[in-house]
Formats: sequence, C-alpha cells, structure tokens
Amino acid sequence: MSAKIRKIIVQVDETLIEMGKTVTPPTRRALAMAVIENPFAGAYVEKLDELVAIGEELGGLLGGKCVQALGIAPGQAHSYGKAAIVGEAGELEHAAAILHPKLGAPLRLAVEKGAALVPSSKKRGGLGTAIDVPLGHKDAAFVRSHFDAMEARVADAPRANEIVVAVVVTDSGRPLPRVGGLQVHEIKGEDGLR
Repeated sequence: MSAKIRKIIVQVDETLIEMGKTVTPPTRRALAMAVIENPFAGAYVEKLDELVAIGEELGGLLGGKCVQALGIAPGQAHSYGKAAIVGEAGELEHAAAILHPKLGAPLRLAVEKGAALVPSSKKRGGLGTAIDVPLGHKDAAFVRSHFDAMEARVADAPRANEIVVAVVVTDSGRPLPRVGGLQVHEIKGEDGLR
C-alpha cells in the first residue's frame, strides 16, 4: 500500500553571508516534507510492515525532490538526514518504522552512493511542531564540516492521525567551516566513516 499524502512541502535554504563574510559558493540545504495519514493511529498494531513500505516509498520521493530543488546531479549531493513527527494518536515506533528499515536505500539512490549512516530524529507532537533534521556527510561520517541540522515544521501538521516525514539534502557543508577533521577531498567513502 502506498502513502496517503495530504501535502508535500519543499524549501531551499541558501546562505550567502555569514558573520559579514561572503560565502562562496553559497551553502544550500533542501528540505522536503510529506504529511501522510498514519494507518495505525489510535490503535496498537504488532506488525508495522505498512509503515516500513511507506518509508521506502518516501525515501526516494523526498530525496529526489531535494536534489531537484537544489538543481544538482545526484552525485553532487553532500549531506543528508531524515526525521519524522508523529501526531498524538500515533506512537514513536510508527516514526521508527518509517525511518529505519527501508527509507535509507532509496534516499541513497537519490543522492548517488551514501556510504554513511543517515542521521535521524523523531518525536511526537501536534500542529506546527518543529523538529531538527540532523545532517551528516553522505559518504563519510567523520567530515566535521557537514555536522549540521535543519529545522522542519508544517503549520497545519501533524494532525492526530498524521505523520510528517522530512528529508534534507545539501550540496555543501556549513558556511565557513573551520573546526578541522576529515576534509571532503580526503574522503574514501568505503566504510561510511572516512
């Protein structure tokens, strides 16, 4: 069964100046969110396979929308992250079912490669609840310049029987990074760490 999507929101955050310094090229982060019906709202269900399948569907859909919004080829993506907000009639395990078993594989296809773990967060909340989508480099978790987050929020979601699913993709790290560590040009991309 596919997701019953009420709405999709796509945003691009572009930083041109940081602390009075020009950021060249600008750092860009794209956020894509889907507000979906929670098929298990209001009841305990032992097998969450339907939500796992929805996660798989949304990984590619939202990842693709982020890449498209940035106007880049998939291989030009740098970082990614995922998050979900479950409405009050749902449970945190519903977010886990969407985010963890299968959302990552199609997201990795959307950004080409993706050897590193996809950072994630989840919470329960009502209309307008915000969540920080954690970010990390898609091929090497030790790239400190790409440790970041982007806030996701939908003014009229999640309703009690809904889930907001968010994916963020970037084409760069933070503006003006200078805390050392593994550099992008040093990435081997073999183990997801370096």
